[in-house]
Amino acid sequence: MSNEPTVQRDDVDRLRAGTHWDPHSVLGPHVILLNDRPHLAFRAWQPGVKEVALLSNSVLWRMTRIYEEGLYETLLPDTTSIPAYRLRITHLDGAVTEISDPYAISPLLTDFDLHLFAEGTLLKAYEHFGAHIRTVAGTCGVHFVVWAPNAARVSVIGDFNDWNGLLHPMANRGATGVWELFIPDLEEGTLYKYEIRSREHSALLLKADPYAFASELRPRTASVVRDVSTYRWRDEIWMTMRSTRDPLTTPLSIYEVHLGSWMRVPEENNRWLTYHELAEKLIPYAKELGYTHLELLPITEHPFDGSWGYQSTGYFAATSRYGEPQGFMAFVDRAHQAGLGVIIDWAPAHFPDDPHGLALFDGTHLYDHADPRLGYHPDWHSRIFNYDRVEVRTFLLNSALFWLDKYHIDGLRVDAVASMLYLDYGRKDGEWIPNEFGGKENLGAVSLLKELNVLVHREFPGTITIAEESTSWPGVSRPTYTGGLGFTFKWNMGWMHDMLAFFQYDPVYRRFHQNQITFGLLYAFSENFILALSHDEVVYGKRTLLDKMPGDVWQRFANLRLLYGYMYSHPGKKMLFMGSEFGQWQEWNHDTSLDWHLCEHEPHRGLRRLTHDLNHLYRQESALHEIDFDWDGFQWIDFSDSNNSVIAYLRKARKMGEAIVCVCNFTPVPRYGYRIGVPEAGWYRELLNTDGIAYGGSNLGNGGGLHAEQTPSHGFPYSLTMTLPPLSALWLKRQG
Repeated sequence: MSNEPTVQRDDVDRLRAGTHWDPHSVLGPHVILLNDRPHLAFRAWQPGVKEVALLSNSVLWRMTRIYEEGLYETLLPDTTSIPAYRLRITHLDGAVTEISDPYAISPLLTDFDLHLFAEGTLLKAYEHFGAHIRTVAGTCGVHFVVWAPNAARVSVIGDFNDWNGLLHPMANRGATGVWELFIPDLEEGTLYKYEIRSREHSALLLKADPYAFASELRPRTASVVRDVSTYRWRDEIWMTMRSTRDPLTTPLSIYEVHLGSWMRVPEENNRWLTYHELAEKLIPYAKELGYTHLELLPITEHPFDGSWGYQSTGYFAATSRYGEPQGFMAFVDRAHQAGLGVIIDWAPAHFPDDPHGLALFDGTHLYDHADPRLGYHPDWHSRIFNYDRVEVRTFLLNSALFWLDKYHIDGLRVDAVASMLYLDYGRKDGEWIPNEFGGKENLGAVSLLKELNVLVHREFPGTITIAEESTSWPGVSRPTYTGGLGFTFKWNMGWMHDMLAFFQYDPVYRRFHQNQITFGLLYAFSENFILALSHDEVVYGKRTLLDKMPGDVWQRFANLRLLYGYMYSHPGKKMLFMGSEFGQWQEWNHDTSLDWHLCEHEPHRGLRRLTHDLNHLYRQESALHEIDFDWDGFQWIDFSDSNNSVIAYLRKARKMGEAIVCVCNFTPVPRYGYRIGVPEAGWYRELLNTDGIAYGGSNLGNGGGLHAEQTPSHGFPYSLTMTLPPLSALWLKRQG
């Protein structure tokens, strides 16, 4: 037999230095020729142990240490058939362990998988990348895949190998920049990271898995092996109905929630509720109030509580703050069984520069741009994704699709869309680079958003996408085939700003600002709008909605009830942030619970009763939701009575003659004998009066309804002569 070593010195040096990019070419079983005879060479890299043996079919072969650095080998002559085997390791302290050889299994990704990834069409990359529990050749373990094209070496480290990056180097899959390794015997719950040696510098990087399905609770940052495919869903009825529902013509009333501060447990060190506890408390609460959907501030993993989830490091991981992935699945499942949809906020506009995250992932600006004029976000001190890079687009698109697929999420509210669309967003002259045509539009982001919306609506019928877009970018919620971005809905930021500004005026001055109430109808049907009173309006010194209102305490509540009454009768879908339904006095604080004790007091209980009735009437009356995005669903009766600060209008359903008369009095002065025109004769029942005593009002009204008089008014053949309560919204509907 030849005395020549079967492994070259250079391979050993690279294993020892941690720079070997193809450990499978050295380690594991290999068929070789020695003296013209076939042999099976089994090699193991185990530095710092006493001895290694190969155990197969109850036969033990002692392996020879062929290099002192820790490379062991045993040769079986005259065979090419690789048997099942394990490695028996005797440690320096005499302890003995047995492991399956991670290099006995060749890389699992197919060339076709890699081809799809390279061209950006691997739509379920999350089923390949990350850490997946698999059984390969009868052995159960975890398959790790990560993209790090500028790495000289990537290793899997974790509690299973004492975080030693020399023990489990991954195989490089060539020009794709993908690395992978199947490690047998690992189980769910294993902690791990990637140790990356960059080609750019000698420092070792310790990175969480970008595709991880779970993470440790902050401040710890390791990824956690979790299986998200084993949950048994029980929401078949909901999912079937969702796929046939048209979200544009059905009610959409959203309760926006930050899970960490909706409610806490003060008796237990003010801890968060778990996903299971939230399912027990939040879902029945929202259902009873009549909401159709919950919208959750980002539940993707994030290191800093104060970012509210918008600075994410785990785009595929449900935050560990409230439990494990299956706990969040159970929460969504429970919501669906209760008839509630679940929307999540998703933040593809930027990511933080925490050292364990995406920033400088392989020592280079892999996910962002190196040039700060493109890659640095001055407003949020974070990194901007490189939307033109194929692998980055795949990462983001897969993140969006993942939540709809694996978690049955019903919609995505895409955060900070304006910052994605404009290259000069938040920048001064000279701080940004024009696009290839000299414009300020981020063409890569535009393309990404269009592709996102096409994929979501095609792959998951009935789901919705919502843009938080604060500019006048045209066609945000118009189909991509007409030149739009393709979102289902867009937040109506203009309406929100106008309403909050108007309501903060002392009522005596409101007659000079009537245009702020009516201006929104000039553009109300240019997009599919959601009227959103969100978390952003009750923080950072802006004060809560109730505290924004002028006047004494009674007038403040009356003003807020009026705002809600106007909002729910105005064209557009609805959204209200948690706590606003009963009237928080204190600004939202992500570190504490809502002030639930306020609900012991009648004004707050009354406001919550009104929210309940608004939601239920909104869902019950097709005129309030069926035609939200066309003039066919709205008609002014009178928008010009600024002296009295009164407006009146009709909301209409598709069914001929089915309409609701809406009248709003924006002053604390009652209006007696106030006449408005109506299209038909008959009895008009008072559906809603925000001044009702049950809501905390003065209970001034019209005795439950009015008969239309055959007196023309406002261009209509009939009219109603009514009493308008102070600071109130009235809804009336013709009976019969």
